[in-house]
Amino acid sequence: MATASDTPVLETIAAMTIDSIEHCHMDERTLILTRIAALVAMDAPSISYLAHINPAIKADFTVEQLQDLLVAIAPVVGTARVMSAAGHIAQAFGVAIALADSEAVAIAQAEAESRSTS
Repeated sequence: MATASDTPVLETIAAMTIDSIEHCHMDERTLILTRIAALVAMDAPSISYLAHINPAIKADFTVEQLQDLLVAIAPVVGTARVMSAAGHIAQAFGVAIALADSEAVAIAQAEAESRSTS
């Protein structure tokens, strides 16, 4: 019997992603390149790219490699999709940086509160 969840869509997507990775025999770099290329081809929204930032960082994926990927697939997917992807990727990075900044602020505040009550 299934249990109710507050985030059934996110949990389903996470489970699908885990299954895909477990059944795929690509190295991390090839996998992230493939996934980002697929996102570009589909004109995916920023949130889809946001979900791939941490895996890309863990795979030592560089900005130059991202640029090379966009250059390589432009003749196939078209300039409009590549330019759209560039904007979505920039937005995703902006969100990721803002989230990291707010997390750092929250940690610093918690540490300051911890020191002041000790």
